[in-house]
Amino acid sequence: MKCSAATQAAAGQGTAIIGDRQGKSSGESSFHRILTEQEDRIRFSSHAEARIEKRGVKLTSDDIQKLGDAVDRMQEKGVKEALVYMNNNVAMVVSVQNRTVITAVDEASAKENIFTNIDSAAII
Repeated sequence: MKCSAATQAAAGQGTAIIGDRQGKSSGESSFHRILTEQEDRIRFSSHAEARIEKRGVKLTSDDIQKLGDAVDRMQEKGVKEALVYMNNNVAMVVSVQNRTVITAVDEASAKENIFTNIDSAAII
């Protein structure tokens, strides 16, 4: 999940930092560190990661833990695709079968949006 300096330079971007170290340059963001720790429970598509970083969404390891717990419960109920709304005003479309976050939107982006192809919703 790390981008090499050459890749970042070619893309014309710096490292996006999420969370408590926001604004500081680092080789690995706290968001990526958290993802690595929780990789066996929940994964994020590259699209979802890009949306989270672009929109400055802050997710903690506790948030990822709660998301994983919600996916566990939904999986037990046979859910396939779900909208998960978190208390930090972030909505995520999750493939429960694959345990993968497909996309994420912040409050501003979610307003007046219609989410399709989901069979359940969770508020955590």
